[in-house]
Amino acid sequence: MGLAVGRSRLPSCVSHAFLVVAGLFILASIPCEAQLSSSFYDNTCPNALTTIRKAIRTTVSRERRMAASLIRLHFHDCFVQGCDASILLDDSATIQSEKNAPNNNNSVRGYEVIDNVKSQVESICPGVVSCADILAVAARDASVAVGGPTWTLKLGRRDSTTSGLSQAAANLPTFRDGLDRLISLFSTKGLSTRDMVALSGSHTIGQARCITFRDRIYDNGTNIDAGFASTRRRRCPVDNGNGDDNLAALDLVTPNSFDNNYFKNLIQRKGLLQSDQVLFNGGSTDSIVTEYSKSPSTFSSDFAAAMVKMGDIEPLLGSAGEIRKYCNVIN
Repeated sequence: MGLAVGRSRLPSCVSHAFLVVAGLFILASIPCEAQLSSSFYDNTCPNALTTIRKAIRTTVSRERRMAASLIRLHFHDCFVQGCDASILLDDSATIQSEKNAPNNNNSVRGYEVIDNVKSQVESICPGVVSCADILAVAARDASVAVGGPTWTLKLGRRDSTTSGLSQAAANLPTFRDGLDRLISLFSTKGLSTRDMVALSGSHTIGQARCITFRDRIYDNGTNIDAGFASTRRRRCPVDNGNGDDNLAALDLVTPNSFDNNYFKNLIQRKGLLQSDQVLFNGGSTDSIVTEYSKSPSTFSSDFAAAMVKMGDIEPLLGSAGEIRKYCNVIN
């Protein structure tokens, strides 16, 4: 009697195991795309965040205005070719610095603070922590230092080797912008109208130069409180070139505390900049301003969420860009 010849069959449990292993192998062969992570430096530089926090706390304790400046510095960085620390680069043979852009020149500040923090971080973890991440952490810690919200940061950004000077004028808002322009500008960065209003609330701290609000306090418009305008004229002469750099608090009530008074000011027609008051001037954002004026907790949580979204704008990841040794020059 002959033996039957046929295909041998593996037990079903073995074949299933083979398929699982094969599947895992295929997944493992697919390259993982680098992503931002809140634990990015946990192993490579575990003391980085503590070092940055202490430095920012010390800085802000010496000059409260610097909190606003550091938040703004991060914002101006992210809106021009992404959150890549390109705003920190100085002029060189290959770099046209964003510092010279009209919206930054003689306006944005805090560069030396970031340079100092970078030096401290380099001393404990050379070549690990990017300037772009330091900007993001400094903005968060500056908010906390003046009583504002905190948020969980996603880290892992790398630093650019190029500057976006030519993009700055088109991508950064100005003090003369109307509501439609602001909504459009933020929308192109993936930020909603609500995000825009929340982020504008950072003007609850900081100061502005006379040249940025002169037209508003002298135009006798209907959307400015007469007494407020009169007060602001005392240190901001009507003639251009006279007192241009004189400073005034963006929030006259609590200029050094992060709170929701900014929105209460807008409802009272006491927004210092035109780009502030347009948020409450009969337009689509009036309801958001009213909501934030009544609920500081809603404003704080929305501001924190918007800062996280802003920090996600076009970061350089993986092997893109570099980790600068000094924030003002490429390696």
